[in-house]
Amino acid sequence: MLDPQLFRDQAQLTETAAQLARKKFVLDIPKIQKLEEERKTLQIQTQNLQQERNTRSKNIGIAKSKGQDIAELLKEVDQLGEALKQAESALEAHLIKLDLIYHAVPNILDSDVPDGKDESANIEIRKVGQVPQFSFTPKDHTEIGEKLGLLDFDTAAKLSGARFTFMRGSLAKLHRALGQFMLDTHTQEHGYTECYTPYLVKQECFFGTGQLHKFSEDFFHVTGNTGLSLIPTAEVPLTNTAQDKIFESQELPIALTAQTPCFRSEAGSYGRDTRGMIRQHQFEKVELVHLVKPEDSEKTLEKLTQHAEVILQKLGLAYRVILLCSGDTGFAAVKTYDLEVWLPAQNTYREISSCSNCRDFQARRMKARWKNPITGKTEFIHTLNGSGLAIGRTLVAILENYQQEDGSVLIPKVLQSYMGGLEKIS
Repeated sequence: MLDPQLFRDQAQLTETAAQLARKKFVLDIPKIQKLEEERKTLQIQTQNLQQERNTRSKNIGIAKSKGQDIAELLKEVDQLGEALKQAESALEAHLIKLDLIYHAVPNILDSDVPDGKDESANIEIRKVGQVPQFSFTPKDHTEIGEKLGLLDFDTAAKLSGARFTFMRGSLAKLHRALGQFMLDTHTQEHGYTECYTPYLVKQECFFGTGQLHKFSEDFFHVTGNTGLSLIPTAEVPLTNTAQDKIFESQELPIALTAQTPCFRSEAGSYGRDTRGMIRQHQFEKVELVHLVKPEDSEKTLEKLTQHAEVILQKLGLAYRVILLCSGDTGFAAVKTYDLEVWLPAQNTYREISSCSNCRDFQARRMKARWKNPITGKTEFIHTLNGSGLAIGRTLVAILENYQQEDGSVLIPKVLQSYMGGLEKIS
């Protein structure tokens, strides 16, 4: 969430509203002003009652020491106590009302994020690698996998319905190899700490990373009274490890990675990529999360993006880096780079990673802070996250980019040691 102070000063409120408009979010300024005035009145009433009760309580002590009758004073303090309870209850209810409004407000974008309504306004930063040329018409990954007898959507549909995948043999092994390769690269070369996380987490974890309540329709919730939901990404448990913590300066930065299944209902994606592995209810992803000091988050976003790029470079896959425009940037992010990998069958680039800087937006919701040795005060940390990479989509890219005319698929050299020396799937 944003700093509530931004909503309590007329000039800041007006500027905040203008900035949020870049994300196509309309801030109801008159409503917020009215609620903030009411908050201020309630707080003053509560403070006055607290002061008055404290004064009367002191008078009881003085009167008692002088041997005076304190019955009337005790009655007055009791009455003030009851009035104070009511005032505190009214203030608490009002603050909850304000919080519900402020929690629904997205993060403010960085100034260098381009304006635009949707993905058509995104900016290409760079292209890397050579798009492969084929002497034959390249096949879609679904056709490649099915002809190899290793990708089975019919069995998956029989077991679970649409948007699920069943893999066998060397293709299942390649999927596993990709995750191990990504984790090894990020831990051994980039210094991340590998983690194993729960796949079911509490609702406050979704709130902490900004998915609740705005995106709750995309979750798979556990029935009963557990209060748990399946994670849509390891960003949720990894980032929430900072929940309610105060870090010492020397503890930061922290870089975490985990491979987990991700579960998404794709509620807003009906009719999109219904065939194949691009948009699934269940998929695997290696996630990268950074917890840093505020002054380090901007350069950390560049570093995080490069770490994800290294995986594509090592796999020899052509890709491009895209800076998302205002209308395409997510709720919690101030700035996002998408990595898009080349898919020959679609003759286009498709997203395979999003790397975002959330600054202190998630930290405020999680109460994740650090002790600044210069000021001696606690401040909110900055959080960043990105895919390093989505394993299923990486598998799709390998099947399509490394396909051969006879239907076989070459295995990238960096993966062959993970595959027991296997050089080709046929």
